[in-house]
Amino acid sequence: MAIVSSDTVRLGATASSKQDAIRQAGELLRHGGCVQPNYVQGMLNREMTMSTYLGNGVAIPHGQHENLGEVIRTGISVLQIPAGVEWEEGEKAYLVIGIAANADEHVGVLANLAEVIEDEDAAAELARTSDPALIIERLGRAREAEV
Repeated sequence: MAIVSSDTVRLGATASSKQDAIRQAGELLRHGGCVQPNYVQGMLNREMTMSTYLGNGVAIPHGQHENLGEVIRTGISVLQIPAGVEWEEGEKAYLVIGIAANADEHVGVLANLAEVIEDEDAAAELARTSDPALIIERLGRAREAEV
């Protein structure tokens, strides 16, 4: 099964806060069959201990080690917020990429995502696109290369 699909991508979203954005990204993972409901709280808890903002307008919220049992299958969700949401003081996230992965795959998924979005122009393109297929192709391709 694909790591990202149309079921786990939402374009043109709005979020009132980073916590709201994390909840939305977590719910996309849940509805996509990647995680059990309690995983979303784990994503919120992780953010309280360590920021998941990467830069270039991208944040990658994910659960904590104790939430691994709530991962059904590895997957990512993508919440595109064109107006952005303040993640850190003076920093807005336009792409919120929720991550669910088991212990063996977690680091690989994070590394692949970082590689795909480290390019500022590429991250901006994904943050502006109106085509979910572009997001699915770009972020899904990174994972397939690792498998």
